Amino acid sequence: MAAENQTRRAGFVAVIGAPNAGKSTLVNRLVGRKVSIVTHKVQTTRFQIRGVMMRGEAQVVLVDTPGVFAPRRRLDRAMVKAAWEGASDADAIIHVVDAAAEIGSKPADRRSAEDVQRVIAGLEKTGAKAILALNKIDLIAREHLLALSQRLFETGVYSDVFMISAATGDRVDDLAALLAQRMPEGPWFYAPDQIADLPERLLAAEITREKVFLRVHEELPYETTVETESWSERKDGSVRIDQIIYVAREGHKPILLGRNGRTIREIGERARIELEAELGRRVHLFLQVKVRAGWGEERARYAALGLDFNA
Repeated sequence: MAAENQTRRAGFVAVIGAPNAGKSTLVNRLVGRKVSIVTHKVQTTRFQIRGVMMRGEAQVVLVDTPGVFAPRRRLDRAMVKAAWEGASDADAIIHVVDAAAEIGSKPADRRSAEDVQRVIAGLEKTGAKAILALNKIDLIAREHLLALSQRLFETGVYSDVFMISAATGDRVDDLAALLAQRMPEGPWFYAPDQIADLPERLLAAEITREKVFLRVHEELPYETTVETESWSERKDGSVRIDQIIYVAREGHKPILLGRNGRTIREIGERARIELEAELGRRVHLFLQVKVRAGWGEERARYAALGLDFNA
């Protein structure tokens, strides 16, 4: 057994970057299964999520972190702190950059470019070297990509550069091979068939939150969270999950409910289907919508997500 363990490798890789750069999509692609929710809204990931990637005898624990951006609220500050904490404890760091946004001219592109500079400044401050993953390469011309790659690499904070598309999987295998090679020798942290270090109750809440964002992204702001209130095992092997969707204002409630409850039924159905696929059994999902003004200032919620309330 000792000789076998000496051939194994295991370590942690922090995946950092600006909001909406494609961090969660990349983590899901590397793991081969969905472990982190993905929406087109920025700042979707609110806490560190660990996905487990196996490559031969190497186990790579990918830490999907919240985006690095200019924080305005308490929750923002806690998310940014969680991102840097994930990086400081890792054996390797991947900095995911939205290549298309980096050369774009829209206001959102400029904000993304500013966030990229924040990450670079943070890496310079810590002295850490990161692997640069230029993402969404399928959206820009090759000559622009090469110039962008050179400009960023010349900052001196990167050890390697990969041009990838997390959405299509292009060049992601090459990145996975390097990560496996970089992990230190040692025993695995998780069973080889475990894909994530995330409690099922929290995973269920995250899946429902993703469906909320995808369904009402135009009308509903970020002041929304989902809590799994109860989890009841049934004799037939199915599970009943009761969840509460908290909104910050009374006016948000009818948006989530929809006319005659249509919107909340759609959200519940989509969440239930994905939960059944993830859990491998029948799920009875029951959703409620409640108003809870100031939930983003409640210390207990930060503790439940592993975030620092005093960040």
